Amino acid sequence: MVTGAHIEVIAGGIGNSIQDAGRFGFRHMGITVSGCLDTLLARCANALVGNSPDCACIEIRAVAPALQIRRGRVRLALAGAVGAKLRRSDGSVIEMPAWTSFTLDAQETLEIAPLPGGGSAYLAVAGGIDSPLQLGSRSTYQRAMIGGIDGRPIVTGNLLPCSAQRHREYRENQAPPWSYIDGPMRVMLGPQAGHFKPEALATFLACEYCVTPQMDRMGMRLEGQALAHVRPEAADIVSDGVTPGAIQVPGNGQPIILLADCQTVGGYPKIATVIAADLPRLGQVKPGETLRFAAVSGSEARQALLASEAQWRAWADRMVPYLAAAAPLYNDLNDIATDW
Repeated sequence: MVTGAHIEVIAGGIGNSIQDAGRFGFRHMGITVSGCLDTLLARCANALVGNSPDCACIEIRAVAPALQIRRGRVRLALAGAVGAKLRRSDGSVIEMPAWTSFTLDAQETLEIAPLPGGGSAYLAVAGGIDSPLQLGSRSTYQRAMIGGIDGRPIVTGNLLPCSAQRHREYRENQAPPWSYIDGPMRVMLGPQAGHFKPEALATFLACEYCVTPQMDRMGMRLEGQALAHVRPEAADIVSDGVTPGAIQVPGNGQPIILLADCQTVGGYPKIATVIAADLPRLGQVKPGETLRFAAVSGSEARQALLASEAQWRAWADRMVPYLAAAAPLYNDLNDIATDW
């Protein structure tokens, strides 16, 4: 691998940004972590192209982008409920599925399909997207205009620097789709559970809450049976630290789940916090879906995190190489075995 490739964004889409593992160590300065909403899915995409888990990739959130290789030869992979079309320089078009790596030459174009209904998907590039590091991360945090390209989601005309393959390689990687366990979002109650009536805690754990369209990388608003505070003034607290996964409840009693781009402090009481093992699942939640919650202990949360890591490693062990068609780049991807 040598440096020297460029990918041009020929259609920016909506809501797509450069993200990596996040920007840590600056929360005391009011700088949020950011990073990929679905960290496990991003790790899958990076693994398919041989990257370390913390390499910067493109997080696809709404209307997906179209990209053209402007210089060099680049290996890419998609992870998520997403597909794409490879438009070659001779005008031919090939369907490119997720969960397999593929290599594009200069002037070839990748047109990524929109995500069905929302969620997150990831496009990884071998070697990672080499946008400038800011405070140790390439993650885009739009509210502070840092990271990514000029601190913004990608837009038409952006050039994304990355590594290029020196020689044509025909060995690619493929893996089964990653999937999450079903069931309620697991939470640890508090730290301000005492600000809520006992019946509110019971309601929170017994009822379904609908995800509203009011959601972005900062958080998602839910709608359902209101959670009553012990008294009206208990709906406010002296601002204290918040973290992704914290569930705030303002005066209207409707929960708000904070996500990767959340602020570092907040003044609403928190009824619970989504455990680390289930945080990536929040990156796949779509407007109109319903969520349920289940309380777990600190020990159970730790065991869940260990189980999640074991599940991801088992997925990685099922990734296999295959020999792509020698020339042209791919003759028929339907010939690739996909029986898992």
